[in-house]
Amino acid sequence: MTNRSYDPIAPHKVAFLGLGVMGYPMAGHLKRAGHAVTVYNRTAARADQWAGEYAATGTGVTAPTPRQAAHGADIVFACVGNDDDLRSVVLGEHGAFAGMKPGAVFVDHTTASAAVARELHAAARHRELHFVDAPVSGGQAGAVNGALTVMCGGEQAAFERIRPVAMAFARACTLVGGPGAGQLAKMVNQICIAGLVQGLSEGINFGLAAGLDMKLVLEVIGKGAAQSWQMDNRGTTMVEDRFDFGFAVDWMRKDLGLCLDEARRNGAPLPVTALVDQFYGDVQRMGGARWDTSSLIRRLRKPA
Repeated sequence: MTNRSYDPIAPHKVAFLGLGVMGYPMAGHLKRAGHAVTVYNRTAARADQWAGEYAATGTGVTAPTPRQAAHGADIVFACVGNDDDLRSVVLGEHGAFAGMKPGAVFVDHTTASAAVARELHAAARHRELHFVDAPVSGGQAGAVNGALTVMCGGEQAAFERIRPVAMAFARACTLVGGPGAGQLAKMVNQICIAGLVQGLSEGINFGLAAGLDMKLVLEVIGKGAAQSWQMDNRGTTMVEDRFDFGFAVDWMRKDLGLCLDEARRNGAPLPVTALVDQFYGDVQRMGGARWDTSSLIRRLRKPA
């Protein structure tokens, strides 16, 4: 965790549901910013670990159900795996909505479908609650460093309430439209990344095949029009054939599946995205399900 500073705001009572590689440090930033944080995780030992690291002592730090975690909270944050995981922590007798007080805001950082965002927004309104879909970009490093980009969909008033609190783990938090718009913006993000990583893979593999010093070449072209976050943060490790870190191929395929499903609904052609999704399928079959997404280059490498 980096030693970042936090803008002073009034402490809030918040809950955080889901302590994976993203949610764990995000909840930690909320605690370090001075908020009263109660956490829930499907595996209770993970919540206990978080409490030991960030909360030390005190009651009400962990909860056995989303409903109990959300009880009395001003804002409930969540970051889980997919649509079904999200519904499981939100709806039902033990879900967060059942424990939230009227007027509270649920903020979903899961990369999920726009359809489930709209569904839960409607369910929240029925209960006199607010729902903001707020997927993030920046990966595990962004979560650890409190430097995520948050794309929000929902109502302006609810967004204005959650933005100062979310800035504990974000460098930017922007309302891009109504319910579901945050998820659609994240889809644009993933579509752009998919094509870029494939192009970077082809370029690096081409340079290696041509006998170039690709670390030097990346340093040179990284100062020009080819520069990108992926080149800056993944180019060298791609040259070194290292992929045991970062955003897993399994998760990228889940995200691209959401993009392709949405494209079928709205009629937008995604030929490159569909092709790269197939390439990630190849990487999975190579045993790379948990490799970083930059492992696309492995498909192109000639056997030693």
